[in-house]
Amino acid sequence: MAKADGEIVIKKYANRRLYNTGTSTYVTLEDLAKMVKKGEEFTVQDAKSGEDITHSVLTQIIFEQESKTGNTLLPISFLRQLIGYYGDQMQMVVPSFLEHSMKAFTEQQVQMREQMTKAFGETPLTKNLQAPIQLMEEQVKRNTEMFHQAMQMFSPFLGGQQPKETKKAEAKDIDELKEQLRTLQNKLDNL
Repeated sequence: MAKADGEIVIKKYANRRLYNTGTSTYVTLEDLAKMVKKGEEFTVQDAKSGEDITHSVLTQIIFEQESKTGNTLLPISFLRQLIGYYGDQMQMVVPSFLEHSMKAFTEQQVQMREQMTKAFGETPLTKNLQAPIQLMEEQVKRNTEMFHQAMQMFSPFLGGQQPKETKKAEAKDIDELKEQLRTLQNKLDNL
């Protein structure tokens, strides 16, 4: 079985070797990383059981990339938050949120490239977007803010684990509402 619905199947053997059934060659995790970057779809199956182990192999690729380059994409605070969601009520929401966030990020990156190409023409700057880091940082901040806002929507279900600033703002809002009610009650009493 070389392909399933146009998807390449990689077989992982007990000796940890990976076999690309599409090209009939052995591959490495680095080769799989290159395939991902090219946008090639594949699944990884345990050669003996036939179990789909794509998730664990992709996680292994991320681990290798993180340790090999020294440039981490996953900050420690993010990893801690992610670990915190395992076994939590939010665990089922996080994967779809992260998937949608990455899709939106990718779409915004494409739009930014197109806009920069329109503005500056075809230059090394528009081919390699490492220079306009400030634009990307702003987008990351917006995405992070959206993530925090989405998580705060569920905070009533998390046992009141809200930041102190949020609690203070809510208390202030409640006090203002109480004052407005008193004012309305006084007006009603005067009528």
